[in-house]
Amino acid sequence: MNMHPDLAILGFGTMGQAISAGLVEASGYPAARLRVATRHPAGAVRARAEALGITLSGDAAAAVKAAEVVLLCVKPKELKGLLAGLAAAGALDHRPLVVSIAAGTTLDFLAAHTPEGTPLVRAMPNTPCAIRRGMTVLAAGQGVTGAQLAQARALFEPLGRVMDLDEKHMDAVTGLSASGPAFMFVILESLAEGGVQCGLPRAVALELAAQMTLGAASMVLETGRHPAALKDEVTTPAGCTIAGLMVLEDGRIRSVVARGIERATQVAAGLG
Repeated sequence: MNMHPDLAILGFGTMGQAISAGLVEASGYPAARLRVATRHPAGAVRARAEALGITLSGDAAAAVKAAEVVLLCVKPKELKGLLAGLAAAGALDHRPLVVSIAAGTTLDFLAAHTPEGTPLVRAMPNTPCAIRRGMTVLAAGQGVTGAQLAQARALFEPLGRVMDLDEKHMDAVTGLSASGPAFMFVILESLAEGGVQCGLPRAVALELAAQMTLGAASMVLETGRHPAALKDEVTTPAGCTIAGLMVLEDGRIRSVVARGIERATQVAAGLG
């Protein structure tokens, strides 16, 4: 299996840039094997591509015709028109592996808009991929081989962790993992505001909150222990931690956060 196949990336926004940078800078993917197509790139976007040694093109069909793997990094509302244009040009007739990161867009939708027999993988990365601390979940379509799934994984492994799941979970993945960073930024901001309220300089409070959050998350991932068990170790009887936790519980923090994930999942299901 060629782990550096000719790759077409359609769309060079936040995720398209993050994936391209991860491949070129972190995994040594030859920039010459990347064909990136985007419409009306701004100056900053062109500068980023040039820094990576990537040539941008406005011709998506030409990029796809020369590719073994196609990565769709456009918004869900743009996907139908893009695939229709590729089909009209015969760009997918050679049936490359097609990987889509469009939220809410099902494998059935992709199959209906690509030539029969096209191998399809649905992927959901998140924005921390931009600093290679991301989480990506893959759902393979019918008939995708182990080698093809490995090629899809190789696109995202330089950007962080990768997990395979059944497609039925992908909307929940979107609500939790893809929308989740925004929720965490709100929580981080709130933690820092608490520190400011108690007299800390704002920059200090934000650094303490961010590093504490990073450390707590790392403890869960690296120890494999349940967050509740780790929480109990910090919570001594009649101490300051339990006092703060009681206030958070009074505000129904658990149900509010969980309901936020639930609502994001519901909306994600309708994006496609």
